[in-house]
Amino acid sequence: MQREEAESIAVSALAFIASDDRLLPRFLSLTGIEANQIRTAAAEPGFLTGVLQFILAHEPTLLRFSEESGLAPERVARAPAALPHGNASYDIQP
Repeated sequence: MQREEAESIAVSALAFIASDDRLLPRFLSLTGIEANQIRTAAAEPGFLTGVLQFILAHEPTLLRFSEESGLAPERVARAPAALPHGNASYDIQP
């Protein structure tokens, strides 16, 4: 997978999180950022990887995102490896 495609998947995942009243507060709490800092944080290396790791860490969330986005869960799972600080552990990086 190319970096541009992985970034596109991650941006879609971020929009998915931001549109969910239950996921957004949890994401913000785990990342330690505030809602008004998302745009700035998104430009930081590793942020989009963290977004994908958040989605991948909870199978029901992954399956819901996959269904809504039309992306196979396996495709979402491959995306972090194409991004800065990506790895296969799917742990959210501090």
